[in-house]
Amino acid sequence: MRIKIKIRCKQCGERFTLRGKKDRGRIETGFKQCLCDNRDQFEIEEEGMATGIQLN
Repeated sequence: MRIKIKIRCKQCGERFTLRGKKDRGRIETGFKQCLCDNRDQFEIEEEGMATGIQLN
C-alpha cells in the first residue's frame, strides 16, 4: 500500500513530503538523511497522523 509521508528534521527544520510503501507496519520511503546530515532525529507524519517512527 502506497501512503503519503511528511518528514520534518528536528535539527534544522527542513521538511520533506514523500510517498512510501507500508508493509507489515513498517514504512519504506528510501529516505536516508536530511540535508544537514541528520540521520535519526525526525518528526514523521503519516497521512495527517503523527507517529513515533524513527528512520535508521
